[in-house]
Amino acid sequence: MLVVIGVFYIAREHYGHISQILPYLILLLCPLMHLFGHNHGAHAHHGVAAETSKDEKRH
Repeated sequence: MLVVIGVFYIAREHYGHISQILPYLILLLCPLMHLFGHNHGAHAHHGVAAETSKDEKRH
C-alpha cells in the first residue's frame, strides 16, 4: 500500500514529465501484454482440449 501511495505522489508531482513519455509507455506495454497474455491463455486452451479428447474417447 505504501508503494502505491509513493508512486501516486511521485506521478502527481512529476505529471509534466510523465505526460510526455506516457504514449511510449503504453506502446511498450502492448508487446508485453501480448507475450504474457498468450502464455496464460494457452493453459486454459490445453485444459479444454484435454477434456474434449476424454469425452470423445468415451463415445
